[in-house]
Amino acid sequence: MQRIRAIFSPRDMTVGTPWKRILEFAFPMLVGNIAQQLYASTDSVVVGQYVGDHALASVGSAGPILMFMIALFVGISTGAGILVSQAFGAKDRERLSTAIGNCITLTAIAAAVIMVLGVVLARPVLQTLHTPPEIIEDAIRYLQIYFLGIAGFTYYNILSGILRGLGDSFSALGFLLLTSALNIVLDLWFVISFGWGVAGVAFATVIAQTVSAILCYLKLTRMSHTFDINRHTLKLKKETVGDILRLGMPSGATQAIFSMAMLVVQRLQNSFGPLFVATAIIAMRVDGFAMMPNFSFGMAMTTFTGQNIGARRLDRAQQGAKQGTLLAVGVAMVMTTAVLVFGRSIMSLFTQTQEIIDTGMRLIQILSLGFIAMAVTQCLSGVMRGAGDAMTPMWISLLVAVALRVPLSYWLVDLSRTAENPAGRPEMIYVAMLATWVTGAVINILAFRYGRWRKKARERMASFSTQEGLEEVMEYSTDFSG
Repeated sequence: MQRIRAIFSPRDMTVGTPWKRILEFAFPMLVGNIAQQLYASTDSVVVGQYVGDHALASVGSAGPILMFMIALFVGISTGAGILVSQAFGAKDRERLSTAIGNCITLTAIAAAVIMVLGVVLARPVLQTLHTPPEIIEDAIRYLQIYFLGIAGFTYYNILSGILRGLGDSFSALGFLLLTSALNIVLDLWFVISFGWGVAGVAFATVIAQTVSAILCYLKLTRMSHTFDINRHTLKLKKETVGDILRLGMPSGATQAIFSMAMLVVQRLQNSFGPLFVATAIIAMRVDGFAMMPNFSFGMAMTTFTGQNIGARRLDRAQQGAKQGTLLAVGVAMVMTTAVLVFGRSIMSLFTQTQEIIDTGMRLIQILSLGFIAMAVTQCLSGVMRGAGDAMTPMWISLLVAVALRVPLSYWLVDLSRTAENPAGRPEMIYVAMLATWVTGAVINILAFRYGRWRKKARERMASFSTQEGLEEVMEYSTDFSG
């Protein structure tokens, strides 16, 4: 029983072999991220098989808009995870409690803003993107239902992020697996039994996410031995809010601009018609499974680095960065191989249209090397963010996503125009994506080796100095001088 409790308890990542701690932390997140990918994939499978390819395209076309609208929340979530991991590593209960309480309050504000803007802007944004008329009404319906229930999504992600910042990635995993199963059941029930179509999968997702958020909150209320949640900690404090926004808003701004770039590319994809939109959605669902290890290791590296910076262990953070990145690359290679071997079978779950499956596999083959490059990007970006340097990953993301990917996509499509393909070849959009992923990995390697993240880490370590820490420094100085 004690061993089981230990699995679902906060995990101290400042001790033990770095790669083992990273793997222990990343593995349940990997399973959880795969389960979360099943949320989106189940929606697509159900509407693709039981409603049609146009319904599949309408659900998928909502993705970039969702990501753009929740960029504000992404900033809060990222800042929360970094601040919580650093405070936990420093064993600072007061700062930890205040950080968690303020995150809960900020999330309520962010959810309200996102809900109103999302419902109001769904139609005009889809029209601006030249969404094909065959799919636009279903896409509007899906987005409006999703945004009305956005509080479940925002609170699940912020609360599970707090749990991960505490080193407990297993609890969030358990809740996610449970609600993923609930989502599948509700998808089938609402679409097949009730005939609600696209609206049915939107309602199913909202309900499942709300349940997972409630479970995460109940878990946190039972961790009073680690931190406090009360009126005092929930009250917004200028310094804490400033820290959360300073650490997180670069990531939020990055997500917003990245999503805006995706919307511009989405407009280009929409020009090839609803069948290619459906193909792109299926390819991205399969791509998502290959990318999940990268995101998992990236989050693990942020928490690992944050805790060790809080514990004033920069040397250990650097050691973990190298070991964790090598581990992530190895896993990415295995996942990429699996996707290439089983990709066609996975795509057949979404549709029986052979043209869509054939084109989708070509897109995955183009992107395959990029999955490995993204393992490097996610891990090293996670290290820099965990150390408190959120600006460098932001600028790198802006460079590759906006300055490179958008113009390169349009340029390559334009170059591919022929008499047989007067609109150009849509595959060129994915050639551009591969080029940006590889370029981003190279730039992140250079930023890790020569960038300012170590300086930021030392500044954060100084801010977490305690009397015990000062005594350690003085003792070290005495030994050195003697």
